[in-house]
Amino acid sequence: MANLLELYFKLVGLVLVGFILGRKLPHTVPTRVGQGLFWVGVPISIVAFLRKADLSGQIWIAPIIAHLAIFLGAFLAWWAMKCQAYISKNIHQKSTQGSLLLAAMVGNTGYLGFPITLALLGQEYFAWALFYDMLGSLFGAYGFGIVLASHFGGHTRNYGQITESIVINPALWSFAFGLLFRQVTLPVVFEYSLEILGWTVVSLTLMLIGMRLSGLNSWHRLPEAAISLTIKMLIVPLVIGSTLSLWGVTGKAAQVILLQMAMPPAFATLIIAETFNLDRDLAVTCLAVGSILLLVTIPIWLWLF
Repeated sequence: MANLLELYFKLVGLVLVGFILGRKLPHTVPTRVGQGLFWVGVPISIVAFLRKADLSGQIWIAPIIAHLAIFLGAFLAWWAMKCQAYISKNIHQKSTQGSLLLAAMVGNTGYLGFPITLALLGQEYFAWALFYDMLGSLFGAYGFGIVLASHFGGHTRNYGQITESIVINPALWSFAFGLLFRQVTLPVVFEYSLEILGWTVVSLTLMLIGMRLSGLNSWHRLPEAAISLTIKMLIVPLVIGSTLSLWGVTGKAAQVILLQMAMPPAFATLIIAETFNLDRDLAVTCLAVGSILLLVTIPIWLWLF
């Protein structure tokens, strides 16, 4: 409970600071902060926190569960849309269907999942969240997600650019480097400085979320957003979370996986929606409402599991 209250204090506080700054500062600032974190900050934090992460056990299961959660979310969203169309005779436009599917599939396992895991469960179990994100969510968003988006948006001219973005993703390269760098012994002062840099990046990522939320003004698509959010943040974590012990994943490792599955839709869903002409307003609503709903769902999952 103490860890949870401390997390909420930091989470809400830093996001609120970012929200205020996002309203006051020029619109170019969040973009520049995001670019700095993407190219420099997040890679540094991955290297820093990997040094104390425990890589033993069945950590390779994390990305497998991530892909399972992604496909289950997509299937349930597709099934929900079919049922709704059959009952109400109201068929969503293809662009709306694409946004509903994306929001139910891919979670914010990096910018939100990492700091929440670190705050609640410590650096020892960080690798579980990292494997879930780097080998699961990343390819789910820019792999399977792109295929769906190109189908429902009918727009494929940026397909090659998105594929290239996976290859040159600095987080993926820092992930590989961090695994090797774990074997290098550093003086205590450098080890401590690297850890401070890692936590500084975590704070900046939370502030960046606040900055981006300050620019989201779409709230009129709540009924449709509720479909994706119910699947993404409630049904999928409950169904797969109930089977984690069958995979041999228990204790804090299971809590990491569960929290990653229960994250709200990723900002990547908005980027993909804009790139492939999907329903941007719906994607925005899912992001904003999901980020707020997370404050309610975290204690529920920790209590249930």
